[in-house]
Amino acid sequence: MAKKERFKTVYSQGTLDVVQILEDTETGVNYVFHKVANAGGMTLLLDKDGKPVISPPVDKEL
Repeated sequence: MAKKERFKTVYSQGTLDVVQILEDTETGVNYVFHKVANAGGMTLLLDKDGKPVISPPVDKEL
């Protein structure tokens, strides 16, 4: 049985200066990851009201 990945990349741009949006597949919470050269960081993705962006649940029984 294959292990399910906790995070999935839902958006990515750049090659040297990388920005990605990652979704936690268990909670739906979205994060922004930014990397330049060998330095990087990750933080919550917030909406215009300062609340965390949470993706709607995906119906797994299609």
